[in-house]
Amino acid sequence: MKAASKWKCLAPLFTVAAILGAGGCSNDPTPTPEPKPAASAASKGRVEWVRATEGEDVATTVRREIERARKDGRDLLVYVGATWCEPCQRFHHAAEKGELDDIFPRLRILEFDLDRDAERLAVAGYASRLIPLFVAPNDDGTASDRRIEGSVKGEAAVMEIAGRLRRILPRASAGPTG
Repeated sequence: MKAASKWKCLAPLFTVAAILGAGGCSNDPTPTPEPKPAASAASKGRVEWVRATEGEDVATTVRREIERARKDGRDLLVYVGATWCEPCQRFHHAAEKGELDDIFPRLRILEFDLDRDAERLAVAGYASRLIPLFVAPNDDGTASDRRIEGSVKGEAAVMEIAGRLRRILPRASAGPTG
């Protein structure tokens, strides 16, 4: 099934899922297993995860990654998640398995952890009420208004997030359209 057909078929599900389970993650102390280290895609056509440098100024880190993404012909989003966030983990796992490569063949995601990086993220404008948070950064490395936060929980989370991500990325970055 082509990606465009998937979107048309899944559109009603997004609406229902949003109505029934909208929300996202709040800081729930229930522990979850630590995720595997972020995978990096060496070739174009794959969603690529890059872990942010710990302790460095967020805007500086983001500016460096914007420059690198442009050189590599990729689009960059800043992501804020946490190990205890179920929709975060579902999306991350789907991307690592290559399930989003056709939808986002040029996407690079700069990953921050809310629990570790919250204070320095807020300084650069990457604060939110819910996670996961995805933000298209400004050229100076600060957060733009093009953002999404939160998601439904459960199996619908990945496609719900993906559908909303398409709206904050430049049209050229998203995969096949219909």
